[in-house]
Amino acid sequence: MSLDACLPAELRGPDTTITKIGVGLSGAGVHRVEAEGRAYVLKVAAEGQPLADWRRMLFILRAAADGGLAPRVVHVDESRRAIVSEFIADQSFPRLYRDARTRADALALLGATLRRVHALPVPPDAVPSEPRHLLDTISKQWASRTLPRVALDAVARALKEPPPPAERALVLSHNDANPTNLVLDGERILFLDWDVAAPNDPLYDLAVASLFLRMDEVTCRQLIAAHDDAPPSPLPHVFLYYRWLAGVMLGVGFLALACEVGHDGTAEPATLEAVPPLGEFYSKLQAGVLSLATGEGRWAFGLGLLKEAHALKLTVHITPIPDLHDADDQCIVHDLI
Repeated sequence: MSLDACLPAELRGPDTTITKIGVGLSGAGVHRVEAEGRAYVLKVAAEGQPLADWRRMLFILRAAADGGLAPRVVHVDESRRAIVSEFIADQSFPRLYRDARTRADALALLGATLRRVHALPVPPDAVPSEPRHLLDTISKQWASRTLPRVALDAVARALKEPPPPAERALVLSHNDANPTNLVLDGERILFLDWDVAAPNDPLYDLAVASLFLRMDEVTCRQLIAAHDDAPPSPLPHVFLYYRWLAGVMLGVGFLALACEVGHDGTAEPATLEAVPPLGEFYSKLQAGVLSLATGEGRWAFGLGLLKEAHALKLTVHITPIPDLHDADDQCIVHDLI
């Protein structure tokens, strides 16, 4: 299929350039388009994606864009499952967050933005997200393809642990609120990649964001308070559970992504205690020793997330992580994918 054919007629021409940005976790192809002096993003669904799922995602994306929570949709081609959106120059939310002078403003902005995400309309045919089911599916898909024993053990523990009772009603959740999907345009946070958006507990998005930004307990309480527009209160048990579960699921996901690009799983640790901490991985990423474009980098990141999740499971409360606000560590989360 010609990518040029996915564009509206006014963006096609000899001077138009289309550059592949990457492939999302859904398998969709993402491309940057330069045309008439402006930049756009073209996203083409993965082959085989059911039309009903694509239409549901488009419904959510349009609602988010209309609400100022996603880049404006410029063009839709249903026959090719292609969407063209405005390109937003990112001013880095992690940088705003890691600066002590602006951290409070960053937390308030993130919490308030997620509150608006959770107020979006839910498609009438939407099926609630089930993170535990997704973890089970991923692990079974890759169990025979060199997932390390420590990952399989972490999955088994996560699936054996019964989830705590829900405390909140389901809302429309982004379900992948990691910093690579946040774009700061200077005033607003816009979310990218709505492929897995579905009804879920609102605390799940908050837990995922806090995991990637490595927030301590006090900061987590502040984030939830900003979302709820209420004074800080003790962390809900279900929030801690989601943070642990997300760490396991995302860790296994990155191990699977490593296998997809040819990693053979030979760097299998005997225990999670033998895995370098996540902060060490970030340092190597910053130094250029590792890259998330490679199997080795994805493997190291997946193991680091599993170690982080394991540490969270061992504590009743989230404790401050050493070097939590170290600039070299925090700046990495913006460039994870």
